[in-house]
Amino acid sequence: MKAIISPFLYLLWRVRVEGREYIPVDGAVILAANHQSFCDSFFLPLVVKRRVTYVAKAEYFDSWKTAWFFRAAGQIPMNRSGGDASQRALDTATVVLEGGGVLAIYPEGTRSPDIRLHKGKTGVARLSLGGNVPIIPVGIVGTRRVQPPGSMLMHPFHRVTLRFGPPVTYVQAGQTVTTGQTGMAGEGRADADQDELRALTDSLMQSIAGLSGQEYIDEYASRKKPSPGADPAGGVPRAAGPNS
Repeated sequence: MKAIISPFLYLLWRVRVEGREYIPVDGAVILAANHQSFCDSFFLPLVVKRRVTYVAKAEYFDSWKTAWFFRAAGQIPMNRSGGDASQRALDTATVVLEGGGVLAIYPEGTRSPDIRLHKGKTGVARLSLGGNVPIIPVGIVGTRRVQPPGSMLMHPFHRVTLRFGPPVTYVQAGQTVTTGQTGMAGEGRADADQDELRALTDSLMQSIAGLSGQEYIDEYASRKKPSPGADPAGGVPRAAGPNS
């Protein structure tokens, strides 16, 4: 799929990748990105040389228009209503990481209803600490112009920038900890408390904000779809910089 689609990706859009060297060449790793557009799920895995498995919302598997792609790419459906279905998805994600795979996830839990970066959910921190897996923050810029909210089409010739950062660090018990370096490889921590999960998640979101240039807001993103015309410009983060 990458061999077929990637040439069209670079032909139709001006794709720029920064910091790809932070992605390890092997071993388990989590890619945690902001989520501004449906097409984020196309651009991110196609610029990563390794196979990327996504935790995608279950609704994508309900429609034939999107289900074929997610099933063909081996993605994991996540039921966002919680309960056993969500736990099974997280268990499957853990299996991917235990096998040394690359897992991509959107900590906001849904596409942002506006151009800001919203509060992250702690599931990504639980996966990281539970398997002692590093989290690589990713800032995706420009995809909201490529495919604005509510649009079924991807508009060509826009610039898309994907910025990868170093593994996330956070402060715990007065010490700075880097994800994936909390113990011996593979020896995770299932006993992480909510305070530590929140500290790691907040640090992650600040790292993503720095890479994407988005304003961070300490509120969860609404799953309500934006009304047509609510963001006609597609949203350009003010701090994204001239090369974004």
